[in-house]
Amino acid sequence: MENKFPILETDRLVLREITPEDAENIFTYLSDKEVMKYYGLAPFQSVDEALDEIAWYQSIRENNTGIRWGITLKGKGEVIGSCGFLNIVSQHFRSDIGFELSKDYWGQGIAQESIEAVIKYGFEQLNLQRIQALIEPPNEASQKLVERQGFIKEGLLRNYEFTSGKFDDLYMYSLLKEDFEK
Repeated sequence: MENKFPILETDRLVLREITPEDAENIFTYLSDKEVMKYYGLAPFQSVDEALDEIAWYQSIRENNTGIRWGITLKGKGEVIGSCGFLNIVSQHFRSDIGFELSKDYWGQGIAQESIEAVIKYGFEQLNLQRIQALIEPPNEASQKLVERQGFIKEGLLRNYEFTSGKFDDLYMYSLLKEDFEK
């Protein structure tokens, strides 16, 4: 991946690199029970956990297995959510997509706008063929979000993840480059 972090702009948003200076903002939404309900982690208890998360964002980029953008409103600096790729498997030209957004900004189309920009980047700049989203069945908002982007529900992965002391089923969604280009 290129050394300079790619900044993505949409009508209302700037998607940029997340740095340790953003830890307080990230802690604010990653400590929220509702935001974390389907995140696969317990709500954060401290800013140190947010710093660990930021270090993880940096490590996946260094290892070329992912890239995570901080979502910011144009003209405002603070990170209100994040979106990006993880588990990039370059020899198979595929990646998972992930996203979360501070509850204060739900229902305004911000996640939609972010994901659109990230998907475009994935197909056009990272040369992906397949982008997949793994979503818990009760998480209807995220399912609707990816379906609006053209993702197809491929099936249910039973007991696919073990988080917070229990096994979770996940729906597998995918979007192929040719679906996107249509």
